[in-house]
Formats: sequence, C-alpha cells, structure tokens
Amino acid sequence: MTDALPALRPGPVTPGLAPADIEARLADPARLARAEGDVQPPAGHRRSAVLVPILLHAAPTILLTQRAATLSSHAGQVAFPGGRIEPGETPEAAALREAAEEVGLDPRLPRLVGRLPALVTGTGFHVIPVVALLDPPVALTPSPDEVAEIFEYPLDRLLDPASPERRSGVFGGRTRHYWQWPHETQTIWGATASMLHSLALALRG
Repeated sequence: MTDALPALRPGPVTPGLAPADIEARLADPARLARAEGDVQPPAGHRRSAVLVPILLHAAPTILLTQRAATLSSHAGQVAFPGGRIEPGETPEAAALREAAEEVGLDPRLPRLVGRLPALVTGTGFHVIPVVALLDPPVALTPSPDEVAEIFEYPLDRLLDPASPERRSGVFGGRTRHYWQWPHETQTIWGATASMLHSLALALRG
C-alpha cells in the first residue's frame, strides 16, 4: 500500500480532524443524515455494498482501489472495495466479505460506524456504503484479478469545500452531472466521488 499522499494547498477548510473527532462525528446519526438523499432500490437493480475504510493515521486517510483493467465493468476506475449482496447477507457482511476478497482486509479489523445514503448507478446497481474505521498499520494483499492498485486519499481534502468539482458529460445520450475529486494520478469521479461527497458532508464542521 502506498504512503499517504501529501496534503493539498491551503484553502477554506474545516480544521483537520483527529481520529477521535472522526469517530465521534460518524457516531452521530444526525451527521450521517446530512449526506445527500437516500435512494430506494428501483425494480431490477442489483443490491450491492461497499466498504468505506478510514485509516486513523495522525493525518487520517481513506482507502481506495483502482479496479483491474481486465474487469467486465468499471475497468480501471477508482472504487471502494465492494460488490453484490448475496442472499441472506446484510450490507455490512457483504462489504466486509468483498474487502477481504479484493484487498485481503481481515474482516475482524474494521470498526463499523454506520452507513452513508444509498445511491443508484447508471449500470444498474443500488449501492449501500458502509463506513469503517481502521487502526494502522494494516496489512493488505490486493487480488490481481480485481485490483490494480491500492492507495490512500487524504481525508483533509474532504473537509475543503473547494476540493470537489461539479462536472457534466453525455452518457448514453443523456447529460449527467457528477462530482470529481482532485488527485495527482487518478480520476476519482462517478459513484465513488458521490460517496466521498456524502462522507464530506457528514464530517465537515
């Protein structure tokens, strides 16, 4: 796993959050409710869950992956570990199972603190983000069939209202608007960027 990335340039930010502050804020249901909407699963959409892991370094980070280029969907895109919810599984169990399969995360290590609002993707998934806290160091082994890279994103960037950009593009003949977060080498957009935006709203002062 790569070292945490350097902080962005100074900006109009909420002061950096210590690990204890993060845990306290995410334990507050009213803060989680700040995040944008909560979409019920439309008919025919596949239920899935992702793990949103926050690493509690002195300067906390968020664990992200770049999907393998050989995958049949969302190849090469930045994502959280996750996948389909199997019959009889809770979203939490599915998120932990998928994280173990994709990045080798021991399912006993994450401390689950809550869910962000669900969202629907243009590819037919209803996604439930499950937020978890991790105390470093954490040993990870990416599955080469699913993950090209594991990297960490500085949580301080989420606290800067100027960080995400609102962009638009034409997909399937329709104009869609989406968030994009700054990064030196990766393009963080789409559903992953929306979940980061929801997390940012829950954490900001």
